[in-house]
Amino acid sequence: MRLVQFSHNDDMEGKMIRVGVEQGVDVVDLKAYDPSMPSTIKELLELGDKGLESAQRALDSGRCVVKRSDIKLLSPVLAPEKVVCVGMNYRDHCLEQNAPIPKEPIVFSKFPSAITGPYDDILLPSESQEVDWEVELAFVIGRKGKHIKEEDALSHVAGFTIANDVSARDWQMKRNGKQWLLGKTFDTFCPLGPALVTTDAITDPHKLGIRCLVNGETVQDSSTEQMIFGIEKLVAWVSRFMTLSPGDVFLTGTPPGVGVFRTPPVFLKKGDVVECQIDQLGSIINKVV
Repeated sequence: MRLVQFSHNDDMEGKMIRVGVEQGVDVVDLKAYDPSMPSTIKELLELGDKGLESAQRALDSGRCVVKRSDIKLLSPVLAPEKVVCVGMNYRDHCLEQNAPIPKEPIVFSKFPSAITGPYDDILLPSESQEVDWEVELAFVIGRKGKHIKEEDALSHVAGFTIANDVSARDWQMKRNGKQWLLGKTFDTFCPLGPALVTTDAITDPHKLGIRCLVNGETVQDSSTEQMIFGIEKLVAWVSRFMTLSPGDVFLTGTPPGVGVFRTPPVFLKKGDVVECQIDQLGSIINKVV
């Protein structure tokens, strides 16, 4: 299944969030099918298997379909408890910067307020002159857990989506003691979507083509096979330190081709259009304003 969050076009402020399941190019409105269904994907995941089974029944019914042209897609998760990010997690990305392969996952965070929709604008902050792109495979936790074993890890994952880990390199690499958080968490610095694709609908998350285009030019082109620490390892590692909850979002790292390591470096400017693509998941497209 491809789960989405959306609002109707006539809801100008986007206050009436709905959960849907993609049916071709259109969407089945779960709450229209069953008024007892939750209004967010996070709440749906908290219902466990019961929630996903209800979504499947709505999809199978063929009822309550809304046209894609009548709705605006939102991020699949709007207010997660945590956004867990992993740095230096692609072998080819380490090679492009002559960095050693990490021995253990390098974990940092974005605040949930950085999340924005799959087609929303990226706001270029006046505080930074070096804003960069990073296409990433993201996954969302579906079942609560602590000290999760690797062999059980995928049972805690609800599905996969696409993220752009937008990064202010000057703040990440030169300022604030070179702590990464501020450079990673400006508003709109985490476009996410377009759908949460459930794990059963993905052949192998570790064998997906992953690309980023800026103004139509391919700047990143790799495969999730290049990940140093796979999904199971990341879930097991992070759950050693904190309890994982339904709706938590993981960003799994980026391949080579980011702007800061180009010669000369290239950074985003107003008017640029960034498209992040991952096989079997689709694409997100965000204009820089």
